[in-house]
Amino acid sequence: MTQPFFITTAIDYVNGEPHVGHATEKTLADVVARYHRDVLGNSETYYLTGSDENSLKNVQAAEKAGVPTAEFVATNAEAFRDLSQALNLSFDQFIRTTEARHFAGAQKLWSLFNEKDVYLKPYHGYYCIGCEEFKTEKDLVDGKCPEHLKEPEEIQEENYFFRLSAYQIQLRDLIASDTIRIVPEYRKNEMLSFIDMGLEDFSISRSKERARGWGVPVPDDESQVMYVWVDALSNYITALDFATDGERYAQYWASEGERVHVIGKGILRFHAIYWPAMLLSAGLPLPTTIYAHEYLTVDGQKMSKTIGNVVYPRELVAKFGIDGTRYLLLSALPYTKDGDISWEKLTEKYNADLANGLGNLVSRLVKLSEKLEMKEESIYAESEYPEELTMLIEQYRLAEALEWVIERTRMLDRRIAEEKPWELAKQDMIQFETVMVDFLNELLFIARCLRPFLPETAETVERAIKMCAVTPLFARIK
Repeated sequence: MTQPFFITTAIDYVNGEPHVGHATEKTLADVVARYHRDVLGNSETYYLTGSDENSLKNVQAAEKAGVPTAEFVATNAEAFRDLSQALNLSFDQFIRTTEARHFAGAQKLWSLFNEKDVYLKPYHGYYCIGCEEFKTEKDLVDGKCPEHLKEPEEIQEENYFFRLSAYQIQLRDLIASDTIRIVPEYRKNEMLSFIDMGLEDFSISRSKERARGWGVPVPDDESQVMYVWVDALSNYITALDFATDGERYAQYWASEGERVHVIGKGILRFHAIYWPAMLLSAGLPLPTTIYAHEYLTVDGQKMSKTIGNVVYPRELVAKFGIDGTRYLLLSALPYTKDGDISWEKLTEKYNADLANGLGNLVSRLVKLSEKLEMKEESIYAESEYPEELTMLIEQYRLAEALEWVIERTRMLDRRIAEEKPWELAKQDMIQFETVMVDFLNELLFIARCLRPFLPETAETVERAIKMCAVTPLFARIK
């Protein structure tokens, strides 16, 4: 029997439109959700994404744009929600953290914290708005945040703190034992090393004044709003109607199923250490798996509006189509290092693997199949999903999984070149039909493998074979 499978992405700051980094993460999670739903047949699969709207950076971006904050975040949140259509994403829900049910759920989580774990403390520190994190001097490089290359803001105020230090031993045991499974393995080791350096208590609120009155109020203290990480991380359960003990919460979080977070490596610490500690304090179930993926760079540089090298998914879809974009983004992100893209690399990959590869292969075989006189059932043998591909997907090695499938298309291309079915059709129709049935079954196998990755393409290939009708898949791009 299958168990509930709950998969989430990070919720994104809505201070601008989504870029390819956001799109890649959403597509990664979509492949895994489709695999569980469509390949494994698990109807209890739930895919959650959403928008992080209570950040101070959203307030500042709205002020810069001269637009009320609520209007600003609502507009940008829709741009992120629209990735569903732009990239054919199958998420079941899009949570906005300005929703009343999120406020209620976040406040409920706070109220469940062990009272020994929350205390008021005057604080002086350096705050990076980009990271939404206080920095120590050892975190800075030349006085700047290494992630955002900006000097942090010096802050002095009284905030609520969470006693993270109380959970050091317990967290280490949970991660070391893979009770909380962190992949890739070296990210798990990073978190263990971080814990071994000693966990420090962290701020979980900020003054209402500094937050510009924007955010989730701290229960029983109107002078404070929740620090973004308490607020934002709680979305994973507030979206399941945690505030009202809803059925979705019981099914997908409080059950014996899997609870998976797909996030960027830069926020792993918050998901692997801060979030589990808060759940432990509140007496709630923990995530079971955290996949921390790498980043995409552009021409060897980090994407930056200042540099002007930001690539947007709408641009890719306009040029390569939906499945072409899904393929390129998934292929571009290795499991253990950052991936680098450029328009030249993307076009070359698209033409080689899709236009000249898969697309051309389908056209040739379907065209040849017009000569066949055979029963339809002979080319519809449904095979098991391959063990090699299952293993790669379950390890979140999706670029490698796609390469495995594309290599099957190359192998089939080579077999066609060697056996020359077009010549057999002139010499021996029985042999021609035998060879073609084999080829078409292999093509159907490839389509089945592609279902979670390129769902529209898989469906088109299956339909083309069934109807013996050539359907152009991927036009070559100059």
